[in-house]
Amino acid sequence: MDSKQVIPILEGLLFICGDEGLSLQNASAILEISVKECAKYFDELQAYYSQDDRGIEIERYNDNYKFISKARIHPYAKKLFTNNKTNTLSQSALETLAIIAYKQPITRVEIEELRGVGADMMLRKLLARNLIKEVGRSEAAGRPILYEVTDEFLDNFKLLSLDELPELPDYGKDEENEELYD
Repeated sequence: MDSKQVIPILEGLLFICGDEGLSLQNASAILEISVKECAKYFDELQAYYSQDDRGIEIERYNDNYKFISKARIHPYAKKLFTNNKTNTLSQSALETLAIIAYKQPITRVEIEELRGVGADMMLRKLLARNLIKEVGRSEAAGRPILYEVTDEFLDNFKLLSLDELPELPDYGKDEENEELYD
């Protein structure tokens, strides 16, 4: 493959990976090219996104690449999310927050398994609104990020602690009881 084929694929993969980023080794394996050649394509992408007329850039953390917004965007992003704080949370946001609150610390993949849909964009929005935070990395393969709710979450929902969350219904016991009476 030449650069006109590889670079758009690499760019799309970076976008899909979101906050998790894409490792150099993983990208080279997926594209079936050498690590050295893949690094060259990442360098080309970084040069393209480093131009002043772009709002995002590609950062490298060890051998992991990811998109981030440029520093000049941050004041506008802050206004965007400050204005959005007055809006109510969507059903998706509430579901994601509930899962995190009850199951924390929890990874993105675990959230997606429970919800049955992708959670990357929702996690970004909740992070930007300071309702959740990253609290470390799991020991699982790939060392995914662990999420928990923040004190601001507690404030917004007028909770002193997570102990005040309502108990979840125990559906397993109800099913067992129904079987006994059938």
